[in-house]
Amino acid sequence: MTDLIEARPSAAAWWVLALQHVLVMYSGAVAVPLIVASGLHLSRADTAFMVSADLFCCGLATVLQSWGLAGLGIRLPVVMAATFASAGPMIAIGSDPGLGLGYVFGGHLVAGAAGLLLAPLIGRLLRFFPPLVTGTVIASIGLTLLGVAVNWAAGGAGASDYASLPHLELAGMVLLLILVMVRYGRGFVANIGVLLGMVAGMVAAAMMGIIDWQGLSTAPWVSAVVPFHFGRPRFDPWSILTMCIVLCIVFVESTGMFLALGEIVGRPVQRRDLVRGLRVDALGTLLGGIFNAFPDTSYSQNIGLVSLTGVRSRWVCVLSGFMLIGLGLMPKLAVLVAAIPPSVLGGAGLVMFGLVTAHGLRVLARVDFQARPHNLLIVAVSLGLAMIPVVSSHFFDHLPSTLAPLLHSGIVLATLAAVGMNAWFNGPDDIVGGPVDPASNPERPLP
Repeated sequence: MTDLIEARPSAAAWWVLALQHVLVMYSGAVAVPLIVASGLHLSRADTAFMVSADLFCCGLATVLQSWGLAGLGIRLPVVMAATFASAGPMIAIGSDPGLGLGYVFGGHLVAGAAGLLLAPLIGRLLRFFPPLVTGTVIASIGLTLLGVAVNWAAGGAGASDYASLPHLELAGMVLLLILVMVRYGRGFVANIGVLLGMVAGMVAAAMMGIIDWQGLSTAPWVSAVVPFHFGRPRFDPWSILTMCIVLCIVFVESTGMFLALGEIVGRPVQRRDLVRGLRVDALGTLLGGIFNAFPDTSYSQNIGLVSLTGVRSRWVCVLSGFMLIGLGLMPKLAVLVAAIPPSVLGGAGLVMFGLVTAHGLRVLARVDFQARPHNLLIVAVSLGLAMIPVVSSHFFDHLPSTLAPLLHSGIVLATLAAVGMNAWFNGPDDIVGGPVDPASNPERPLP
């Protein structure tokens, strides 16, 4: 498995596989800047700049994370993109009459710097992620994202023609084509089954006349991402604290994602790897403060793609990062990729996110539920909490809005619940199957 992680495909295959990763994550990546720009009532020009800045920083973070330059990065096939946990806090700070976007990006700078210092401390918490916790977190990632895939397949949440027959037909066609490619395809064709299904879906959508080409003709071919586009950064204790909380949530999300990916590719995540990965998360937040972007986290869509295709090469994701940088500098191409209908993405998402859930169940199969029946309770409650934001987006409306980044992420809720309940029920000396001093062996892999 490890050799597959370091393998470099042929030039043609390399480009196609990297493009597949970009297409899978693109919709979610641009959603965050669009949500923030809409909430702050930014002009069309500023909105376009924020999307380009987001893609540019996503690309930089992806290259650092997958390549592992300068002692940074987890060196696994990871694609980084903006976390949805940042949208609400950024809108709250940016729309405050006494604050504004300058305070948002000032908070990014301080949070990123603090995260770089705290990453080794977070790495020591790896002992709290045995198979019981890891499997639960992986399953929660897949389950929570299945709701996203269902909305995509129906045309996108809030669409005026939500769940109309054309959207369902497109999603079903893409789903079926991917299954056919994986079942009957051989070699490279099977590896790019998701891409081929999405391309066929795009062609069908164009023939049905449901692709929105708005903005393509007016978008420039090349445009620089200028630092501090929205003015110099400003600093305020509340804004700094808020963005530090967001980064902590990113750390929790990324820890779960990295553990999931390590299980899928057959390279268990070690403490040193986790620290390097979290440092890139922090650096990505710092870059977001400079280039007016967002805190980045590893995208589970791409973890699902790795699981589905079996392509474990981290160099594919390195090239995806460079593609994202290029898209950030070429708005016209970015608009073209953004034209992919949600229903096309939904057909692919149903397969990929379901596979992530299945991998979580496979990890849980290693857990002893007979001698320790309370382990079943830990899984049940953690997954139940993960589904709350999926089932009801208004469940936590009467709680303080400052807790929104925490409460509206099912992955974070499941992670915190699984870690806490495992420590409570199994005790501090039995968290990983026996007394462990993580400092005595920093390279100890997960059991």
